[in-house]
Amino acid sequence: MSVEAGRRVLLAARPVGEPKESDFRIEDMPVPAAGAGEMLLRTLWLSLDPYMRGRMSDAPSYATPVAIGQVMEGRTVSEVLSSNLEGFAAGDIVFSPNGWQTHAVSDGKGVRKIDPALAPVSTALGVLGMPGMTAYTGLLDIGRPQAGETVVVSAASGAVGSLVGQIAKLKGAKAIGIAGGPDKCRYVVDELGFDACIDHRAGDLPARLKAACPKGIDVYFENVGGAVFEAVFPLLNNFARVPVCGQIATYNSTEMPAGELRTSALTRAILTKRLTLRGFIVSDFASRQGDFLRDVSAWLREGRIKYREDVVDGLEKAPRALIGLLRGENFGKLLVRVAAGAR
Repeated sequence: MSVEAGRRVLLAARPVGEPKESDFRIEDMPVPAAGAGEMLLRTLWLSLDPYMRGRMSDAPSYATPVAIGQVMEGRTVSEVLSSNLEGFAAGDIVFSPNGWQTHAVSDGKGVRKIDPALAPVSTALGVLGMPGMTAYTGLLDIGRPQAGETVVVSAASGAVGSLVGQIAKLKGAKAIGIAGGPDKCRYVVDELGFDACIDHRAGDLPARLKAACPKGIDVYFENVGGAVFEAVFPLLNNFARVPVCGQIATYNSTEMPAGELRTSALTRAILTKRLTLRGFIVSDFASRQGDFLRDVSAWLREGRIKYREDVVDGLEKAPRALIGLLRGENFGKLLVRVAAGAR
C-alpha cells in the first residue's frame, strides 16, 4: 500500500430536512494499490447532482442509500494511475463511479474511457454525461416535442433544463424556461436562445407564465415540483406530456408542503385532458446512450448548443457545494475540481 495521502468524504449522519456540513465527515486515507484485475484511479472531477440528497436518506427509493460511514456516492472523471486490467492503461482518462474521494481502486465495472479530443473531459459529467442524457431521453422519448408546440422546463439554467430547452428549439418548438433570479433568466434567453424565461422568485408566477404561454403548454419537463408545478398545471393542453425528472423543491421537506394539488384534481385532469405523466431515471434509456452521444456531441461541435459549468475547487468544499445546489445557488452544471489543475 502506498504511503501517499488521499482524502475522502463520508456520510456521517442522515439529514433531517436540509443537509448540514456536520452530516459529512472528511478524512485522510492512504492511497491503495491496484491488485490483479484492478486499476488505480485518481479523481480529477466530481459531479454534484440533486439525486445525492435522496441517497443520503434511508427512505424507500429506486437505489440503495449510502450507508452511514460510507463514502458519498458520485460520478467522476478520473485518470488511470496504474492498471492491471486489460483494456486500460496508465494515463487513460475515464468516467467512473469513484464517489467523493481523491483515489479509488476499480475492477472496471461502470467505467468507460473518455476521448479528450471530443470535448473538455469535464463534459462527461454534464452536457455529455448523465445530465445531458437525462435531458435528451426525457424530452425526446417521453416529451416528444413537435414543431410549433410549447415546451416549458423548470430549473432552466441547470445542467438538465438548459439542454432540454435547446433541444426543444432544435426540434422547432417554442421553449419557455423557469429559473430563479434575473441573471439566470437572462442567460437562458440571451445565451441559450430560449423564447422566454420566467423568474419564479419575482412573484405572480402563474400570471406571468400564462402570458408567456398564450397557447398553453404541450410539454412540461418537471425538475422542481412545488409551486412551480402548481403554476404549470392549469396551462397543460389536451394530450400534454410531462416527463417527471426531479422534485428538487421538496427534497429537503419533512412533510408535504401546504397548498399541494389534491389527488382528485390531478387525476381528473389526467383523465379529462388525456395527460401523460411519466417518471423516469436515465438508466431506463441505457440503450439510447450511443444516439445521445452521437447527436449531442455533434450539436456541441457545430455550436448549436451551449453549456455552463459552475466549478468549486477542492474535495473539502463538496459538502457545502451540495447544500448550495439544493438551495438553487449554483449557476450551471456543478462540478468539484478534485485534482488541482485538472482541465
